[in-house]
Amino acid sequence: MNLPRIVENSPFARAARFKLGAGNVAMVLGRSIHLSGVTREEFLRDPFWVAHEMEHIRQYEQHGRLGFLVRYLLGWARHGYYHIPFEVEARAAAERNAHLYAAGRPLPTPAQRHPSPKQ
Repeated sequence: MNLPRIVENSPFARAARFKLGAGNVAMVLGRSIHLSGVTREEFLRDPFWVAHEMEHIRQYEQHGRLGFLVRYLLGWARHGYYHIPFEVEARAAAERNAHLYAAGRPLPTPAQRHPSPKQ
C-alpha cells in the first residue's frame, strides 16, 4: 500500500474536528493526510476511510491547491458538509476502492467502519 505522509495530532485536523463536532477526523491538506482524535494505526485499520481520504488526494491533484479549496468551501456553503460534491465523490470512492487498502484483511462491517459526519 503506497500511502502519502500521515500527520498525527494535526492542529488543522483538530480544528476541523471541533468544527464538525466529531470525535475524530482525517483530512487532506495537499498530499498529506492529517489526523486528530485517531492514531495512524486506527485510521489504517479502516480501508473505507483510507480510500475516502485517498480520493480527496486525487481531487486535490486534479484541481490544484486553490481549485480544490475554492470548490470545497463553495460546496460546503451551498450544500452543507455532507453534500459537498467532493465528499459525495469520496464516499462513493470509499465503497468502490476499499478493497485496495484492506491489506489482505476482510473488509470491516458497517458497524466497524468510521462514521462520516452528517453536518
